[in-house]
Amino acid sequence: MTLEIPRIISVDDHVVEPPNLWQDRLPAKFKDRGPRVVREKAKFNFVGGVFSYEKGAEDGEWCDWWLYDDLVYPFPKLSAAVGFDTLDVTPVTFDDIRPGAWIQSERLKDMAANHTDASICFPNILPRFCGQAFYERQDKELALLCVQAYNDWIIDEWCAGDGKGILLPMTLIPLWDPELAAKEVRRCAAKGSFAVAFSENPVPLGLPSVHDKDRFWDPFFRACEETDTIVCMHIGSSSKMPSTSPDAPFIVSSTLTFQNAMGSLVDYIFSGVLDRFPKMKIAYAEGQVGWMPYVLERADKLWHERDDNDFGSSLANKPSSYIKDRIYGCIFDDEIGLKNRDIIGIDQICFEVDYPHADSTFPHTHKVALEIATQAGLTQEECYKLFRGNAIKAFGLERFGITQ
Repeated sequence: MTLEIPRIISVDDHVVEPPNLWQDRLPAKFKDRGPRVVREKAKFNFVGGVFSYEKGAEDGEWCDWWLYDDLVYPFPKLSAAVGFDTLDVTPVTFDDIRPGAWIQSERLKDMAANHTDASICFPNILPRFCGQAFYERQDKELALLCVQAYNDWIIDEWCAGDGKGILLPMTLIPLWDPELAAKEVRRCAAKGSFAVAFSENPVPLGLPSVHDKDRFWDPFFRACEETDTIVCMHIGSSSKMPSTSPDAPFIVSSTLTFQNAMGSLVDYIFSGVLDRFPKMKIAYAEGQVGWMPYVLERADKLWHERDDNDFGSSLANKPSSYIKDRIYGCIFDDEIGLKNRDIIGIDQICFEVDYPHADSTFPHTHKVALEIATQAGLTQEECYKLFRGNAIKAFGLERFGITQ
């Protein structure tokens, strides 16, 4: 029997922030310091997991640069890679990229042609994956206004009008203040957003970990639980990517990206956060799931063998018991993960298109989905859960009129 792939709900896509996003929304006194775009040549390098660049290089290529206070950041091709014949770490401009990366009407056309019914978009370039750029700036009054401007734009513009119920909002928080973060979660939930981007590991950003003895993040987690807002963590949202050595090529880092999600999962389980907030849900983007069975097996064994707290664990229940209905992974081509779906739980695996990034299956997502589902031996019911049903459950998409 040939499997039928349902219309897909992608839980990890990205939107390229339009050049006028902040200029249209910030108070006049901040416009000359707020995020804006200029065009100038650039030269890029990526070695050992570290991205470096030179602005104004005469032998470089034309690039659109984001300027924001002391931040000067270029537009790399990999942030909007769909449609390019070659994938490399090179500069681009808004004129070069596929319009669907940042124009709503064009994104809706691309989704319709790619067997995709709905899309949840992370931020992309200027904010980075969880708003790190705003946390890193000294002027926190301006930074908070930038966070709020982004959230208002994605709710009221990107996900509104013709995109309502198709493009689904994910908002940011002011990472530097958990009370302000909680307030922003509640504000956005009142406006109709129930997904928030957060760091897979706040420590590399200079922030407390989820193990913090003073429970720094609890106000934020409490607001997420009380508003039924899912906490979404994209690989790289710690501003650190795995590598093996300073001179390792980019492909090494790309192969190991799952390590960020793996470490974060272990943190959340052993930190006790999921015990303190029993209704809170978290989701990992672009981390795949093939690594999960062994990690959960190892965690369970250590919990059983060393439950006297000498190793810092005081969990009431075994680690793997926190997965069901609480922790969601997502895949774009993880056949090993699907073969182990009974261990992970097919109900906990969602699907992503990752438009417009380099790993995106666009414009062949239906073909890829059918191939991986067939190779893994999925049933028709499992296909529905993977490509659609689990996303509805995890993200509460009934609120947007998506019920089946």
